[in-house]
Amino acid sequence: MSTAGLLAGARRAVSESVSGLPREFWWLWTSTLVNRLGGFVATFLVLYLTSDRGHSAAYAGLVVSLYGLGGVVASLAGGVMADRLGRRPTLLISQVATALSVAALGFVHHPVAIAAVACLVGAASNASRPAVQAMMADIVPPKDRVRAFSLNYWAINLGFAISAVAAGFIAEYSYLAGFLGEAAMTLACAILIFVKLPESRPERPAAGGAAEPAVGLMTVVRDGRFMGVVGLSFLIALIFMQGHIGVPLAMGQDGLSASDYGTVMALNGVLIVALQIPVTRFIEHRDPRRLLILSSVLAGYGFGLTAFAGSIGLYALTVVVWTLAEIVNAPTQTGLVVRLSPVHGRGRYQGMYTMTWSVAMLVAPLVAGVVIDRFGADWLWGMCAVLGSVAGLGYWALMRNLPQDVVEEPVVAEKPVEPVELVEPVEPALVTEAARKV
Repeated sequence: MSTAGLLAGARRAVSESVSGLPREFWWLWTSTLVNRLGGFVATFLVLYLTSDRGHSAAYAGLVVSLYGLGGVVASLAGGVMADRLGRRPTLLISQVATALSVAALGFVHHPVAIAAVACLVGAASNASRPAVQAMMADIVPPKDRVRAFSLNYWAINLGFAISAVAAGFIAEYSYLAGFLGEAAMTLACAILIFVKLPESRPERPAAGGAAEPAVGLMTVVRDGRFMGVVGLSFLIALIFMQGHIGVPLAMGQDGLSASDYGTVMALNGVLIVALQIPVTRFIEHRDPRRLLILSSVLAGYGFGLTAFAGSIGLYALTVVVWTLAEIVNAPTQTGLVVRLSPVHGRGRYQGMYTMTWSVAMLVAPLVAGVVIDRFGADWLWGMCAVLGSVAGLGYWALMRNLPQDVVEEPVVAEKPVEPVELVEPVEPALVTEAARKV
């Protein structure tokens, strides 16, 4: 095929990947990208506390744990706010609170004050996630949701990759500049949401209609199938967290440097940016059950292969395997959460799902440290393989009787998205399923 033909095919593929999505989705996508471009605290918090402020590694670990604890609480609170107050108010409150708390973190010096503000930053920055995912489900038709979640995940990784490089140079000049820069970018994100994004929370049917039952947090907890998905998601999160915890420890034991680790992990971001869109084109209309089983096994054994790694090349090979799992799992899992959520409980359901990653952020360092210290790194990688296998079997057992109308979600004929108000009709299949669960 000629070069012109290849270029034409690439342009057509890109056009098909991004076409047909509502304008409001792209404003939400842009806000995600802007927010991630300003990322600084999550990446450089440990270095800031140890290198710049001179605190111990133990204190830095405590602060990072408090940052994660704030995220655990905020995931649930943000989901409730998204359902009660609306998606847009929740996003605005979260973004403004994040901007203020991040800026404050750059000025406080007392250890207790730093720990308290870091917890606030973790809470504020994580409160927006359920609202973003719920709003995306509100404004994107069912047939396009996996593609939309994939594009959003792509924006997250692209923004993180760019911000990590830029923040590294900023940190060499001034950590305070980094904090203020993130605060400014987050505030810009809030302004973008205020100006361009209308509220998208679906309106409840008028009294006397086929109303959906009220949804509270206990409704989510009593939803056995969904909580099973949450538990399996937690296992997957524990596995993926080892890329930031177990892998650098193992590479250090093998005599490899921090720059070697940075080079290997950069491959993860490069692969996601390069492959997320084409892989999503391949998987978006396939059975989510098979995709989740496949991605679970790939993740577990991708990290399991790390037991045989000893050079940069072999570590890079393991990263390729589990990154493919990540590319498949992220949009599929989020799409499944939407499909299992009643329309007017999307915020709470997304909050419960998001919380699994925050909890994994707290648990994974403890597990990795204990296992490596007592038994060695090979045991950690063996555990990852076991967890991936258990998760795959769990998805098979949990969803083998999943109703076909949930697996292949019907396309609901929706009115075109209006620029002022977004209203999504109640999907009968979801209402029936929600009523049965409650």
